[in-house]
This record gives sequence, structure tokens and C-alpha cells, in this order.
Amino acid sequence: MINLENEIKAYSIKNALEHGKADPSKVLPKLFNHGLESSEIKTIMPLVAKAIKEINSLSKNKLEELYKSFSQYIPEKEEKPRALPELPNPSSKMVFRLAPFPSGALHIGNAKTYLLNALYAEKYNGKILLVMDDTIGSEMKQIMPEAYSLIEEAFQWLGVNYSKPVIYKSDRLKIYYEYAQELIKKDNAYVCHCPQEKLKEHREKGIECGCRQFPVKEQKKRWKQMFEAKEGSAVLRIKTSMMHPNPAFRDRVLFKISDRPHPKVGNKYRVWPALEMSWAIDDHLLGITHILRGSDLQIETDMEKYLWDIFSWKYPETVHVGLVKLEGAEGKLAKSKSQQEVKAGTYTGWDDPRTWSIQSLKRRGIKAESIRSFVFEIGLNKQNISIPIDALYSINRKLIDKETNRYSFVENPIELQIKNKPESKIVEVPIHPDKKETRAIEANRIFISKSDFEKFKGKEIRLLHLYNVKLDKNIKNNIGEAKFTSLDNKDISKINWVSEFIPCTILMPSGEKINGIGENSIKTLKYEEIVQFERFAFCKLDRKIGEEYEFWFTHR
Repeated sequence: MINLENEIKAYSIKNALEHGKADPSKVLPKLFNHGLESSEIKTIMPLVAKAIKEINSLSKNKLEELYKSFSQYIPEKEEKPRALPELPNPSSKMVFRLAPFPSGALHIGNAKTYLLNALYAEKYNGKILLVMDDTIGSEMKQIMPEAYSLIEEAFQWLGVNYSKPVIYKSDRLKIYYEYAQELIKKDNAYVCHCPQEKLKEHREKGIECGCRQFPVKEQKKRWKQMFEAKEGSAVLRIKTSMMHPNPAFRDRVLFKISDRPHPKVGNKYRVWPALEMSWAIDDHLLGITHILRGSDLQIETDMEKYLWDIFSWKYPETVHVGLVKLEGAEGKLAKSKSQQEVKAGTYTGWDDPRTWSIQSLKRRGIKAESIRSFVFEIGLNKQNISIPIDALYSINRKLIDKETNRYSFVENPIELQIKNKPESKIVEVPIHPDKKETRAIEANRIFISKSDFEKFKGKEIRLLHLYNVKLDKNIKNNIGEAKFTSLDNKDISKINWVSEFIPCTILMPSGEKINGIGENSIKTLKYEEIVQFERFAFCKLDRKIGEEYEFWFTHR
């Protein structure tokens, strides 16, 4: 632990020396590269936060002195590339499946498990099927017609090479009916007309339903009648032991009636299978060899195994992966919530940043390679884990940093009146710390953020790339006063500024819009170009509205 703490401190000092201030989202990936496991992040983050708080309180001279002692803790060689853990019983002909329910766009949370399937298919040179799990769903979780294309679009952008054509469960209802009849014939299923309250009471007490006692011949008739019965009046149940230790497993529903129109097949079908019924059949018929699914679907897996035993079918290898909670991702990652907000018009669409959909991440400037690497780093986690969203941002930052030029943006600006300032100062601003090219900016009027003025009032600060000034303590008529002090690049706080400007807004993941001004050279940017607003964040130019340029926040 002592060596780890020293390594964290070493990377924090190095980061502070390189960027003026240590950033946990930049220190964390360094630890990943040298053996940190994703499951350890929650334990490590307090150590990182503690080290960074200490480092950021020190002067540059002190940091340089400390680095001489701590640089020895930075490993000289990178670890060998990590590999995905082996799956049980690999073979030369492995078949995986993606099973999205089309109730909306994929978000970063549920895309994780699908992408993990794709990564394993690549690892074993296996086949991957895209099966739209479009049974009727519930009243609260309905199919959205646009979700079909949104899901395919997301997989294609992420580089998931699934086999064509796409398979739709809504086209396979007659197959499920055939196997339902087989279950009835084998006396393993029955039609039940009992209300939900009665069933719940029977399950809790371990009492068999009276509907279960009818002979097979009668059950066949009741099954046929189900197709004409009133919605909610009948279901087909599997026969299990009513003494099963899990009451939820006892006589589960296999089919239900719904009169809700289906976006793809309309009112062609009224009797719809439950998830475990349709998948028990399809996993066998489609030749699925390995199932990677969330740990929240354990009871569904148990029911599928129960059905496979009835038909004497071989089990596919099933691996349950833990759920991943993204700390720092504002809002709830849920398609049901996003569906409600999109329908209500609260969200602008499925690419609204608050959905955390793959489309919204793409629009913000997150690369497909970053999401793939993020899922790869998490790997086959068996336990539920929490990971800071900064882990994804850190991976993306590595990909975009070198190609991203720097610009100046000031939030909530005020003009700065500077006494005794150099006249008509033209400054050559580097477009990137690692590039020789510069951009000439004429510093006539100077604007800084009101928050910076309030933070540093009465103190000497450096206008980044320009000169030093001492801020007054008051703002009058939205003008802050200051006095020129020197051109020397002292070891003092630096703040951003803008001279000739254009109005800009930045749309944040929370849906909030930050208003400000950006330097005039922003006009030369191409749409969808990513920039780094110095000392603020990476942002992607999304569109121009009148004279205003709208950017989407990518990450810090």
C-alpha cells in the first residue's frame, strides 16, 4: 500500500508540473496502465483525492523538489497488454448473441454487456447474432419504433460485426406457440385464470393453483381459448415445485395476452411469450454456445435451464456479469426514464446528453474506440462495481488530446479595465503544448469570467500567455478594474481571457447550458470539430444558431 501511495503521489506531482494543476481523471489511467484492476477503483479513489489535494496546495518550486524523490516510483516499463479472461469450454465454433429490447437507444450502461459479447466473439473468432428481443413488453416499458434503427446504428458505430440478417422475435411467434403446445402435451404447463393477488398468495403459501389440476386434454382447449380471451384474463404457466425455495420461481408465467399494437406486426398476435420462454427456445434453435448476461437475470437463466431439461437440450455456457454503476454520470441511466422524457419533450431526442445514449456520447465527442477500451478494461466483472465516469473520459482524452487544438472561452464574462497596460499587445498563443504552431491574437479589450475575478480579487494573477495584473476588489457596471504589473511569467495563478469574441454556449451532460464568449478564431472551426477550451474542458462544435456557436461538453 505504501508503494501504491507513493506511485499515486509521483503521478500527481508529474501531472501538476505538466498542467499547472493535478487532475484525478488524468492520474487514474496511469494506474490502470500499471496493474490497477477496475474493481479496486472505489478503494483507490480516496487515496488519489488525498494526494491531489496535497499536491495542488504546493508551489511549483516545491513540486520540482518533491519530484526528485518520488519519480523513482513511476514504473519504467509498461505492463503487458491485458487480455480478457478465458470463457468456459471455448471451441472453434462459438456463437454469441446480442438481445436488446427496443424500448429506446442503447445507453452506456446496457451497451457494456452487449459490447462484452462482441469483444469475446472477436477474441475467439466466433459468430455474433443480433436478435431484437421485441416481444410486447409492459405498459411501462413499451417498444419505440425508432429504437430498432437506433440500436443497429449504435452497434455499427461501435464496430460490432454481427451476422446479417437481424433476427426479430416478433417474427417467431408461431415457433414459440409450437413449443408451448409441446409443454402442455408433456403436462409441464397449464392455462391459469387466477387473478394476480390469488397467485401471489398461492406462491407464498406453496399451494398449487386449481387451474393446474385440469388434464392435458382440457389444457389444450384452454390454450386455444386463450387466443380469444380477454386481455389479463388468462396466462400460460410452467409447472414447477410449489415448494421451490424462491417463491418467484414457482409456476412462472410463460405467455400472456396483450391487445397493445406492436410497432412491427400490429395486432397480428395477442399471446406473447415471456423473456425466458422465448430465449430458452431461441438459444437452442439458433445454436448459441455462450451467453453473457447481467447478474440481474439469474432467475431467468434458472427458468431457461428448467425448460432445457424438459426438452432434454444441452445447456449453452452461461456467464453472469456484475452490473456497473457509473459514478459522476449525472442522472439515471435507464431507457424507461429516457423514453418518458423523450415522449414528453423534456429531452430534445434520443441523442440528448441526459440520456447517456451511445448517440449522445458520439455527439459529445466520445470515440467508439474509447467505449470499447472502457468495456475491455472492466472485463468480465462477476460482482457489481462502481466506476467513476472519469475512467471513460481518461481513455478518450488519450485519443483526442494530441489532435485537439486549444482555444479560449470565458464563462459569464466581464470586461477588465487594466491601468498602464502595454498598448496594442499582440501575443503568439500556442495552438497545442506539443506543437510549434501559434496563433496571433491582438489583446485590445480583455474579458475574463466573473467567477475568476471574484476568486482572485485583490491578488496578482497572470492572464494566460499574456501578462500579469493585480485585480481590484470591486466590479462596477460589470467592469472589473486591474493594474498591469509585469510581463514576467511568474509562478502565480493563471486565468483565461478573451479579446475579440463571438458568443458561445456549451451544453453540459446535465442539460444545463453555460453561456460565455469564445475567441474570434472559433469561426474557422468545422462542425463536429473537437477543441480544448483552455482551463475549462474539451468540447465539440455542434451547430451555429444565429450568431451564436453551440458546443457540446465532451469532458474535462
